[in-house]
Amino acid sequence: MSQSPTQGDYVVITPARDEEQFAERTLASMERQTVPPALWVVVDDGSSDRTPEILRQWQERLPYLRVVRREKRKTRSVGPGVIDAFYAGLETIELDRYEFLCKLDLDLDIPPRYFETMIDRMRQDPRLGTCSGKAYYPAPSGELISEGVGDEMSVGAMKFYRTACFRQIGGFVREVMWDGIDCHRARMLGWKARSWDDPDIRVTHLRPMGSSQTSIWAGRKRHGYGQYFMGTSLLYMTASTIYRLPHPPVVLGALASWWGFVESSLRGRPRLDDPEFRSFLRDYQRRALRHGKRRTVEAIEQERAHLFNPGETTRWSEQLGAAA
Repeated sequence: MSQSPTQGDYVVITPARDEEQFAERTLASMERQTVPPALWVVVDDGSSDRTPEILRQWQERLPYLRVVRREKRKTRSVGPGVIDAFYAGLETIELDRYEFLCKLDLDLDIPPRYFETMIDRMRQDPRLGTCSGKAYYPAPSGELISEGVGDEMSVGAMKFYRTACFRQIGGFVREVMWDGIDCHRARMLGWKARSWDDPDIRVTHLRPMGSSQTSIWAGRKRHGYGQYFMGTSLLYMTASTIYRLPHPPVVLGALASWWGFVESSLRGRPRLDDPEFRSFLRDYQRRALRHGKRRTVEAIEQERAHLFNPGETTRWSEQLGAAA
């Protein structure tokens, strides 16, 4: 490691709702971190199970843990609801006191040097705006299966951010594809987004991505709508579907995402109202289909290096100021 980070560099915000099955694993893995956070805000988003009791017990063990309680909502809302809860936590802190910020779920098992590694890699590359390890989920056989997030994205369940980047991109959009829009916005402004599949920063996602609402089918359809909302083209969505057909759940998961996209289009559901972003996204997707994601991302990072200005205020950062 190039520099030894210390406590106080980062704040963690965790939206949580009815996580009694997984919360203890996440809390214990945070306790084992070689570099603990200065503050960890867990937003209990109206849990009706033992989650509040578990959090109270752990507050006595973790001096940096703070719990924010929200009123119970009628239904679990993945996407907008999660980000609403995240912002409820963000509103309780002075963000500028922290160099780094992490949005972390309460259904993860995190390796001990995870945050130490994220901080070190951020400091090695000043343009690195958001990063993460890779997420794996346990199959019924016990085998760990990759969630398949590309190297050019940080994983939504454990997004680690440089505060300056988070501010510039305007934080998270309150819709399903918030965890894709943010990385593309970062690249638009000259930042880099990354995730790495190094064994010592692999995180176990105790609940498979896309299954936390009602079912895998519903979750993957929701992903398809998110791609539609973000502005993805039908051509790129279809190519992505074909590529993902062999990924668990085999065929079904990829087709559910594709149908979620097509159904959203047929119903005329709303899309992100940002023509500049949509143009950037479509250009990235066309180039990725021709040259592959890795080469495309490398080219875009070179082309937009001149835009990198961490202290600059953008129209998106102004939106964050209004939302926070």
